[in-house]
Amino acid sequence: MNITEVRISLRDDQKLKAFASITLEDCFVIRGLKIIEGKQGLFVAMPSRKRKDGEYQDIAHPINNEARAAMERVVLKAYREETEKAKMAHAGGTE
Repeated sequence: MNITEVRISLRDDQKLKAFASITLEDCFVIRGLKIIEGKQGLFVAMPSRKRKDGEYQDIAHPINNEARAAMERVVLKAYREETEKAKMAHAGGTE
């Protein structure tokens, strides 16, 4: 799985830190990933929808832990880069 693009949309929320979209192999986009501050730090939640019973079900997700960890590393790296850019812009620095 080659993630060729990551887009981050920062949020000013206590738990929901950002939304993310990823592009796989320059040909398939997955939108609606969430970067969340959990009890054990940041994690990436997959896009999901609410079922009739009120539970949430992932719409798209990695099949194994290795793929999930690789995807999370790439997305969280992009998130950290985006937050640094935002801090620089807020402090009056250049991009």
